[in-house]
Amino acid sequence: MISPRTNHAAFTLKDGKVLIFGGFFDEKFSSSAELYDPLTNLWIKTSSMNVSRIDFATTMLTNGQVLVVGGFNPANEELSSAELYDSLTGMWENIENMNNKRTHFTASLLSDGKVLVAGGTVIVSETFQYTYLKSTELFDPSTGMWRHTGDMNIGRDMHKATVLKNSKVLVTGGSNTYAVDSSELYDPSTELWTNAGKMHDRRLSHTATLLADGKVLVVGGYNGMTLKSAELYDPSTASWTKTDSMNHQRYDHTATLLENGKVLVIGGGGYGYGASPSIAELYDPSTELWTEIEVLNMKQQRQQHTASILNNANVLMADNDHYVSFLNKTEFYDVPKEVSTEISKENTTLLKNSASKEATKYV
Repeated sequence: MISPRTNHAAFTLKDGKVLIFGGFFDEKFSSSAELYDPLTNLWIKTSSMNVSRIDFATTMLTNGQVLVVGGFNPANEELSSAELYDSLTGMWENIENMNNKRTHFTASLLSDGKVLVAGGTVIVSETFQYTYLKSTELFDPSTGMWRHTGDMNIGRDMHKATVLKNSKVLVTGGSNTYAVDSSELYDPSTELWTNAGKMHDRRLSHTATLLADGKVLVVGGYNGMTLKSAELYDPSTASWTKTDSMNHQRYDHTATLLENGKVLVIGGGGYGYGASPSIAELYDPSTELWTEIEVLNMKQQRQQHTASILNNANVLMADNDHYVSFLNKTEFYDVPKEVSTEISKENTTLLKNSASKEATKYV
């Protein structure tokens, strides 16, 4: 990569390039953005966001534009601002602000093309206390307007939101002063939230991945200790069940659904401060078991990184902080061969001229 960064975001655009933007490096917030082209194996600069920000939420719209909202600016002020990246022009455009400032929240693309923004935190300036938001908003790309929708049952941040096959949105865990075990469902047809039961573990900074069978795999996280536990939510029974635990504790990791239906978990914080597991793991929904990928002992330990699926089923991993150093090197995971290959910023390793498809967002 051109610029080392952490706490950033990545999407694969419709033209096959991977867009990486925002984040944090060398005690500075970044507005910069860059593109990776798998056909040429080159990184190129694209225009910067209008606002430097971290802890924002982002999603790709059905028209291929990338929506970025909220977060902190370099003055540590919460933001309500929003902007769109157009891959056809390579430009960012300011759009209408959200109704609420928020950080550490989620943005989910609904089946009707609207975007649901949920939860987050703001700091009350008089007391410097966190307020955990239960408010949610909808962005309509056809009008460019935001409006309030139903409130969640509790305020939360550092949660995860997963769009189910029935078009409802499952929100899991997060923090409300402490990590929570609650989950709830948003129904776009009624714009109301209902309780979806308690998970078996309280957790924040976890992952929640929609599986091919419609279940949701929730993995890892933090609740005063780093977790390796995993559980499944079944929308057909509205129930939570435990599944096999990972071999390594981790939070702030990525969990990517592969074309073969397995889930690849990479990086994250581990046993102690700054300890990021370099061994990845695969979850097989057919056996409900985890397997360490010894040959994917990554060249770099990664946390708060991104992972994007390529057309040849490889997974592109980009940057982290690991609480020690910032990386400007990327690696990819070759799914059939289970091999991790490093791509230096000098672009010396080819990706077999593979184009990209829809990316897996960070988390």
